[in-house]
Formats: sequence, structure tokens, C-alpha cells
Amino acid sequence: MQSKAHFPSYTRGQRLPELLKQRILILDGAMGTMIQQYKLSEADYRGLPGNTRFEKHPGDLKGNNELLVLTQPQIIQKIHEEYLEAGADIIETNTFGATSVAQEDYKMPDLAREMNEVSAKLARLACDKYSTVDKPRFVAGAIGPTPKTASISPDVNDPGARNVSFDTLRASYREQIEGLFAGGVDLFLVETIFDTLNAKAALFALDEFFEETGELLPVMISGTVTDASGRILSGQTVEAFWNSLRHIQPLTFGLNCALGAALMRPYIAELAKICNTAVSCYPNAGLPNPMSDTGFDETPDITSSLVDGFAKDGLVNLVGGCCGTTPEHIRAIAQAVSKRKPRAFYREAVEVDE
Repeated sequence: MQSKAHFPSYTRGQRLPELLKQRILILDGAMGTMIQQYKLSEADYRGLPGNTRFEKHPGDLKGNNELLVLTQPQIIQKIHEEYLEAGADIIETNTFGATSVAQEDYKMPDLAREMNEVSAKLARLACDKYSTVDKPRFVAGAIGPTPKTASISPDVNDPGARNVSFDTLRASYREQIEGLFAGGVDLFLVETIFDTLNAKAALFALDEFFEETGELLPVMISGTVTDASGRILSGQTVEAFWNSLRHIQPLTFGLNCALGAALMRPYIAELAKICNTAVSCYPNAGLPNPMSDTGFDETPDITSSLVDGFAKDGLVNLVGGCCGTTPEHIRAIAQAVSKRKPRAFYREAVEVDE
């Protein structure tokens, strides 16, 4: 018997672990702020005039970006292809809010399954178009946090109150996972985690899915530090956050959103020291500025320079962009880190027969 570090036998995305050791991989950039640039109207979100399916749906639909895979698929497809053209190795499905829990805000919880499958198919088509033997492209099924939190009371006068349960979240995430898988994703990305209990519901649903189907796909986990305290919203430091989820054995673990790269650096450096898996980082383009076209100030040169600093110091294996980043940001990031070596990482050793 001899100890060797190894990754599981994935049924999809099998090349990812080795690629992460060979070079720094590139994730795509923002979807929401790219959609905002189209300045879509309420009628556009409904798909009118060519698509009358949602013409009489009650309530406003403007802002329901996940619905666009059904009403404006050509826009989502174009954004995917722009990021792939810019050099992204991995693109995310447009499913950040495509859970029944999140879609309740638009009176569309029954469409969650369809949204996920169609979104995955759109991303799959784009990846297949750009994939080559030397540069394969991968679809990450994006699993967002939902607008509801299992750990924090929505009522300041009742600390014990909750507006969602763990079981409700688990069932909602399971439906999302099934749709994403059917649509052809290569991996799952549980991202922008502000409440670890919500994340655990998503990861529990993934574990159930893998066990029941016999499938095993890479899982990426990405939290968000919300302020200078260095904690996620539900109170954990990044070290505690890692220790509470490391049992999942994610392919990558890191941070995204909330902060720009400059403010995110100390927390990425901490994860780089303690994680035994690949570290990811996809920051916003700085802090929000409502006067900017994208809502954020940092130009591609600035963001790519900051991210390249992480790469130069050996802190990361996968980088990309979050809110406010564009294909030009991703192009600049990809070019900047192409000359850098990825951070060395080693999985916990397991006993295997020789």
C-alpha cells in the first residue's frame, strides 16, 4: 500500500484536474451587467412580439435574466461566444437565479427546471463550437445562493425567524441540478456563497444526485466576502468557510463578487495557504459606480493587472471576472496570466493498492 494524491474518477470534465495543474484556467466574466448593456424593456423580457408565451404572465418580468434563455436566447448565446472568443476555458450557464425559490419573485417557480436545461444547452452549443483538442472548453452549471437565507432572520425583531428551510433549498437545488445535467454541463459551480447553510443545501443535493445516478462531476465552490471584516455574510472567516465545506472535496475553492481584486487579495492569499485543492478568484471590476456604463469603474487593464499579481505570486489556479467585467476584461486577464505558472496544489493522500 502506498499513499498517492488523486482526484475522483469524474464522468464528465475529466480533463479539468490535469489542466489546472498545467496552466491557469480562465473563467468567463459577468452575465448580468452584460445583459444590462442591451437595455431590454419589459416587452423584450417577455419575448414580444415574436414570442407570446409570456405575454399575459402576471407581474413584471424585467430583470429576470434567467428567463432570457427562453425569450431572448440569441443574446445569451452571443454573450457566451464573446467570452469564449476572449479566451475563456469555462463559461457559466445563465442560471444564477434559476431555482424555484428565486423564481418565486417572478411567479415562475414552475419554470426553473426548463430554464436550467435550456441554459445548459445554449452554453454547451457555444463550448462545442469553440472547443479544440488543444483548448477544450467546459460548461459550468451556475448555482447561485437564492434571495433567501437559511441562517439569518429576515425580521430584526425575531432572531429565530426564517423565510426558507434547508429542505426547501435542497429540493430547489436538486431540481436545478437535474436540469443542468440534462442540458449537458461538465461541472457544477456553487457560487457567490454568503450563507454557508444555503451552500450546504446545494452541496447535499449534489451529493444525493451523484449517489443516486452514479454520475460524478467536478464541483467548484466560491464564496463572497462582503466587507473588510474578512467574513461572509453569515459570519464565517474564509478559513472557517473552507473547513466547513472541505469534506466535499471540491475541484476548486475560492472567492468571487462583492469586492474588487485589490480588496480581495488578503483572503485569496489565506486560502492559497490552507486549501489542498485548486484556488479560484473572479472579482468584480472594482467597487460599484452607478455612473459607469457597466456599473463598475475598473478598466480591463486595471483588473487584469491586479489578477496577474495573484498569479505572479502563485496564489491561483483559475481566474475570471464577476460583476462589471466584460469580454475585454477576460481577454486582458487571459493574456496577462498566460505567462504565469499555476499554484501548486495537492489533494489529501488516500490509500491505493499498488
